[in-house]
Amino acid sequence: MSISPILSIVGWALIIGLGLYIFYVATLRSQRRDAKVNIIIVLVLLIGGLGLNTLASGLVFVDQFEAGVVVSPLTAGGVRPDPLTAGIHWIIPFVESVDRFSIAKQEYTMSGSTNEGALQGNDAVEARTSDGQQVFIDATVRYYVDQTKIVELRRTWQSQDRYIQGFVRPTTRNVIYNTASQYKVEEIYGAKRTELQQRIQEELMAEFLKQGLVLDALQLRNVTFSAEYAQSIEQKQIAQQQSEQAKLLVQKSQQEADQLRAKVKGEADAVVLRANGDAEVLRFDAAGHQRVIDPLVARVEDIQLGAEGPLVG
Repeated sequence: MSISPILSIVGWALIIGLGLYIFYVATLRSQRRDAKVNIIIVLVLLIGGLGLNTLASGLVFVDQFEAGVVVSPLTAGGVRPDPLTAGIHWIIPFVESVDRFSIAKQEYTMSGSTNEGALQGNDAVEARTSDGQQVFIDATVRYYVDQTKIVELRRTWQSQDRYIQGFVRPTTRNVIYNTASQYKVEEIYGAKRTELQQRIQEELMAEFLKQGLVLDALQLRNVTFSAEYAQSIEQKQIAQQQSEQAKLLVQKSQQEADQLRAKVKGEADAVVLRANGDAEVLRFDAAGHQRVIDPLVARVEDIQLGAEGPLVG
């Protein structure tokens, strides 16, 4: 808490006390009572009041998240060249004053949702893509003041509210609009959204530095489209889902056909194997029968030859 307001309150209290004291003495004299003004009391109240108010006007406390610019009619350009950093400082009482600027991180949000952005209502950035589609972009910029350039910032914009409304907001919207116009709507919606955000951030970073601001981050929070394009996307997604389902059905049918062919081939191979086995069995049986028959035939022939021999002799 700054000590200056406390000193000022005490100083004015002493001056008011001096006035009340003089009024009291004057009232007593008007009633013909013996009353004299005590010079010591008057001097104490007067010097104390003026001294404390002078201290309150000259002492400046700067918070750790602030920096101050001293406005002085005694300095060329109207401001001191060096900013006031955190701590207690002394300025010329009743002549100089201090404009304070936050050096903490700040953010500015532009959103299509009510009560979400810096401004009430729909504040999304409206842009046209390279293929003529309308897009609405919600964005947040996070930034802070470069403390070494705060005097130049004050000379340009005079106050914190003015550089936010006069630079941060319009510059961010303009860069988003111009960069989005270089992409097709499907690119913003899909694979190149990260690239779009990176390009916007790089351009904003350069613009912010020119004004004594440091861009900490840019976030494209949401991208929406016109009702017509949103409907076309929905229809396209439905068609894509149907196409995927058809592909799955074809793949399933193909798999079933492959399984059926494999089954038929397996059964056919089994039939062939069984047929070959039966043929081998038959060949084996025929060979066995032949081995039995051949000796019998030979004996019959021998018997015939033996019988014919004596008859000829």
